[in-house]
Amino acid sequence: MASPATWLASVALCAASVAAHAGTPAVPLPTAAPDASGFSAQRLERLHRFMLDAAGPEGYLGGVTLIVRDGKIVDWRAYGYRDLARESPMEKDAIFRIYSMSKTVTSVAVLMLVEEGKISLDDPIARHLPEFARMQVLTGGTADAPKLRPAAKPITIRELLTHTAGFPAGVKGDEPAVTLQERADPHGAADLRDFAERLSRAPLAADPGTRFGYDGAATEVLARLVEVKSGESFATFLRKRLFDPLRMIDTDFSVPETKRKRVADLTRMGDDGHLKLDDGVSAQHPGEKLNAYDSGAGGLYSTASDYARFGQMLLNGGELDGASILERKTVEMMMSNQLTMLDPPVTQFSDAEGFGFGGSVLIDVAKHGQPGSLGRFGWPGAASTTYTIDKQQRLFAIMMLQHLPRDSGKDLPRISRNFYSLVYQGLVR
Repeated sequence: MASPATWLASVALCAASVAAHAGTPAVPLPTAAPDASGFSAQRLERLHRFMLDAAGPEGYLGGVTLIVRDGKIVDWRAYGYRDLARESPMEKDAIFRIYSMSKTVTSVAVLMLVEEGKISLDDPIARHLPEFARMQVLTGGTADAPKLRPAAKPITIRELLTHTAGFPAGVKGDEPAVTLQERADPHGAADLRDFAERLSRAPLAADPGTRFGYDGAATEVLARLVEVKSGESFATFLRKRLFDPLRMIDTDFSVPETKRKRVADLTRMGDDGHLKLDDGVSAQHPGEKLNAYDSGAGGLYSTASDYARFGQMLLNGGELDGASILERKTVEMMMSNQLTMLDPPVTQFSDAEGFGFGGSVLIDVAKHGQPGSLGRFGWPGAASTTYTIDKQQRLFAIMMLQHLPRDSGKDLPRISRNFYSLVYQGLVR
């Protein structure tokens, strides 16, 4: 991290930036002083110092953090820079690629259709998307000579929501199934209909309902389901039914030209140990769609403030500022562990976390090894964005960075655990 002298210079620059741009972004929720909302302003300074150091000359370009308690913003800060040249200070209304945080949004859209009676959680997906009627499971062999059998049961909507549908995932032994799915090339699809049709041609890696295997394919199928049952494109449904009612003014699958200067640069660590722009289209042309189709699994752009309104809606039990999105009991179900059919009922990533609809659920605080509450819900995005909803503490917190970690080799430290620890350490009542 940065030297003391460099850090002090960074602090001064950040303070000057905040002063120069104070009040520029629209305030998404009411505000309150930390001390009036059960936070220690002094302890929150630890978070600010940590984030300033993390966005130092040898660290992340910059980021935005936002904390809400009891429906009021108690802390909202920008750190560092928006661009690789480190010339444009990061602003609180910067726009980020949120990748897998899109999955929570897609899950809410599906649950809206459940409430309307258009679908049921335990419907076979083939009832609505017939291409999935005769799924096969890979039982052995190789990608070139696979051994297949019919799936033991149909894939249900519930299993798509909980990543238990059996699609290939980052699970040992899935490699041949992954290869066959790649050959079907669903990610090369022009739209969600094409994605679903391509995906249905590839075999599953496991029978539905028998394991948790995190993948994006299941959520893309859900996005296609929303299109079929609503009669609208997925993007149109989200805009009309979620983003407009919640006044999420900067959330969509692409960014208008007039707003693209607010999109943060997306970095990777180069082989030389220095940050570089990612090679993807949205990194080279900020604001363009991340996929040709409206990716419910990872295609959205958003801001910390927009996502805070979405998160506060869930904290409120499905309503915000008169916009009723879901019923309270639906939200409770969404944020409850749905992996109870598994033993143990946890994800492939943590033996302390189960999974609801669109996010993880903390089921063992001691095993988790950091502050938090039972039932804490949330999910990260691939480019170092992350959020959490803690109903016991009436708390929403989000950190937005824009860096794609490397799987191996030198890279920036991953700091989401540090961020959440510092947020919880700031609570005094």
